Amino acid sequence: MTVLVTPDGLAAELDSPDRPLLLDVRWNLGSATGRDEYLSGHLPGAVWVDLDAGLAAPPGDGGRHPLPDPAAFQAAMRRVGVSTGSRVVAYDGGNGMAAARLWWLLTDGGFDDVRVLDGGMSAWTAAGRPIEPGDVRAEPGDVVLTPGHRPVVDVDSVQEHVRAGGVLWDVRAAERYRGESESVDPVAGHIPGARNLPVGTFTGPDGFLPPARLAAALAGVRPGDAVSCGSGVTAAAAVLAAESVGITGLVLYPGSWSEWIRDRRRPVASGASPGSLDASVG
Repeated sequence: MTVLVTPDGLAAELDSPDRPLLLDVRWNLGSATGRDEYLSGHLPGAVWVDLDAGLAAPPGDGGRHPLPDPAAFQAAMRRVGVSTGSRVVAYDGGNGMAAARLWWLLTDGGFDDVRVLDGGMSAWTAAGRPIEPGDVRAEPGDVVLTPGHRPVVDVDSVQEHVRAGGVLWDVRAAERYRGESESVDPVAGHIPGARNLPVGTFTGPDGFLPPARLAAALAGVRPGDAVSCGSGVTAAAAVLAAESVGITGLVLYPGSWSEWIRDRRRPVASGASPGSLDASVG
């Protein structure tokens, strides 16, 4: 099953008797405008999903967006209408980051019939497709989720992974990776040993890059590599991008940079070089 769907492909499905459940996951880091945007206009029949409330646990030692409690996530998905046998399409404003978080969580829970609208709301409206305002309330669903279908690392095992020679990709923007700019977290830099694969490498203004260009951008990525970002949201988009071109088995570090820096004794690297966990870095 493909993980991405185009606006034209989705429009055809919405006209069929077996139309998918649409979940609007518009979210902006540091802003609460997502729901207002949803109420102003969304895909026909789409139900709102709050990333901060439904797709993450409260901020804490696990970082800014820890994975949600499994029972709480299942309840959130039932509230928005996900049932056994549902076909789900998630979308966000356009870059796919928030929608990928929902995709990752559902597939980690064993629910496989979920895709992401490539280009999100921006691509849908650019294609001249209809939108509607207001709120949509779904009939409660009955989905049963069993988390653990996807590989993850925590703060300890990510260090073991790197020390054992495993690859860790940091998908934050290059200036954040190098420690030159940090407007989100209180410490700048990157996890020693992490390589940089900026999200802009595999996305563009219209969503994920076309398949051939996407495969070229991810040519260095291999099954078993780990991925991180600021708080685990964008890293899920890297997993989705890789799977869309046939690269499976990527390992998510959910806590990412925002968890790593919770303990100031952990080393921090800066500059363009990955650095080393076993070297004195700063």
